[in-house]
Amino acid sequence: MKKTFIKSGLLITTALVVAAGCSKFDALNVKPDAANASQVQVEYFIDNSIIHNQQNPSTSERAFILYWQAAGHQISDADGETFSWGAYSDEWIGEYYAEMSESLQYINSAVTVANQQLANGTAKLYTNNLLQVARIWRAYLMSELSDCFGPIPINAFQGVNPQFSSVKTVYYYMLDELKDATSKIDVNVDGSSIKNEDPAFGYDFDKWERYGNSLRLRLAMRLSEVDPAKAKAEFEDADKGKLMTDNSGIFQIQEKPGWDDLSGVYTRSWYVLPIGVSLNNLMLNLGGVKSSDLLPGVITQNLTAAQANVKPADYIGERFPNQFSTMTNDPSAGYWLDGLPYTIDPRAYQMFYIPGNFNSPTYPAAGAVNQTTLGYLRDLNGKKIDSLDATYTWNPVPDGDLGTKGGPANTNDLNNIYVAANGYVPSLVNSFRTQTAKRVFFAPWETYFLLAEAAVRGWSTPIDGRTAYNDGISSSFQYWGVSQYLTAYLASTDYNRAGTSVSWDNTTEPGNTHTMNYVDGMSGTPGTVPIKYPVNNLYKNGSLRNDLLTKIITQKFIAQTPWLPLEAWSDHRRLGLPFFENVVAEKNIPTLPDLTASTYMTASIKFLPQREPYPSSLKNSDAVGYKQAVDSLGGDDAVLTPLWWAQH
Repeated sequence: MKKTFIKSGLLITTALVVAAGCSKFDALNVKPDAANASQVQVEYFIDNSIIHNQQNPSTSERAFILYWQAAGHQISDADGETFSWGAYSDEWIGEYYAEMSESLQYINSAVTVANQQLANGTAKLYTNNLLQVARIWRAYLMSELSDCFGPIPINAFQGVNPQFSSVKTVYYYMLDELKDATSKIDVNVDGSSIKNEDPAFGYDFDKWERYGNSLRLRLAMRLSEVDPAKAKAEFEDADKGKLMTDNSGIFQIQEKPGWDDLSGVYTRSWYVLPIGVSLNNLMLNLGGVKSSDLLPGVITQNLTAAQANVKPADYIGERFPNQFSTMTNDPSAGYWLDGLPYTIDPRAYQMFYIPGNFNSPTYPAAGAVNQTTLGYLRDLNGKKIDSLDATYTWNPVPDGDLGTKGGPANTNDLNNIYVAANGYVPSLVNSFRTQTAKRVFFAPWETYFLLAEAAVRGWSTPIDGRTAYNDGISSSFQYWGVSQYLTAYLASTDYNRAGTSVSWDNTTEPGNTHTMNYVDGMSGTPGTVPIKYPVNNLYKNGSLRNDLLTKIITQKFIAQTPWLPLEAWSDHRRLGLPFFENVVAEKNIPTLPDLTASTYMTASIKFLPQREPYPSSLKNSDAVGYKQAVDSLGGDDAVLTPLWWAQH
């Protein structure tokens, strides 16, 4: 890990040292100013907090991969039977909660020590700015913890027993903190002498101010459905300030090889990381850019073979209803696309490798994923009945209880790709797996999409909705290096598999179905079939698929992939957008009792995780606080209990 834990022998006397035998939950009550405040340096505490929040591989696998991504639907929950089903591990949740408690302890120490130095005359010229930076980062940490669990303390780490506050109280507090902290930053102060202690912005205080204001936009918008007057007032006040609007100001942290807090969140060799069904439905046919034009940039060998495997626009694939489940409201369920899509969002091939494209830099090294794409289909009795080659094909991985259609756990069974998908399905590209990427916490595209949403709501914004929307897409395209396709993409009126187009000016609804060609997977007989656009009952009762807000959140969801699954999950909990398919329900899933053979075509919050339950460690270490938290939650301490700002 970076050399941040002990930069002075005096640090060992600070609040970061917890008495032997105490759990990390007990740290909630530790006083952060045990050492002389003039003898410790605020920037070290901030550095520790930011880096610690990166999540070591153990925590990131549990929190980032198996919880946030499973709930956020960007990357499929390839392991199955975890959070996307409403199931959870108390141990895993406890590990994340403890790590967050430690990150908050560091940053509260920074706030306390900075205040003491300012009061006793030992402050440096930049100490006031460090105090405001610490408050901004603390607001982010609190939002992350609250968005996962709900009620949290706002008075912890201050030498008193923490009182758990309602989500509303927490949000009001964070918004107040961001408003005050950003207003007190002096951007003319030089922070270059301590730039190495800030892994985000190198203490460029202008960037911290912009981040603080844009973060305030995010948190204000979170209240749009439950407290619209407060949301509007906070948003309109924040958008008068300087915002994060340029890709040079992305809040991102450099990952490094190893097994510590700076290790990459996507770097363990056993991670499958296939494209999620929800993301795939949004990207297919979106933007009018042809695969044949995109492939030369990602296929390094056998380009002719790949081009030959691009399928017509009206082709959905081979139908295997006895091998792939149709017990889900995914419009593509039961079909295997035995080629590449005619058109696809140009970011798709930048995010996910193409099966069989072994020699491309986008493809993980041998040993990380399979270097073969030949697999087998089985009948319901487990007998092999056919083989399929997944080379240059494009199929997401659904999650759920597949019953007998899942087949035995064999890596060469294509109807069991849900368990062993590496190599057979498009999965996250190699650049995210090598511990050389930069993890994004906030980017300009989010600022723009928040401004676009506010404009659609009729709030006062510095730019109009159309401009903000297009600028958000442009920012994302710049990040992925596909700006050459931007003009054609923005003008496209083609509907994706969810019934949404790109063009801001095209709000015509696509209708309920569209006719597509298919081939019977067993007999080879061609046919046509009316494919339904999914009904998203969670948004406008399923009546709209192509209105402006759906477009905005669709583009925001794509742009946030793969770094911000928690934010994607929060948007969906708030709005029901974009469309999330239900997990497959070949059998009843005990943790989702309302998802049945008669309800699986309906979108419902009862079929989707809403929060993480508090770990038992909290209940055991602070029974009073735990009771306060659950009482403030307004429901059971359960996965399916919605948070205050979410749909109910």
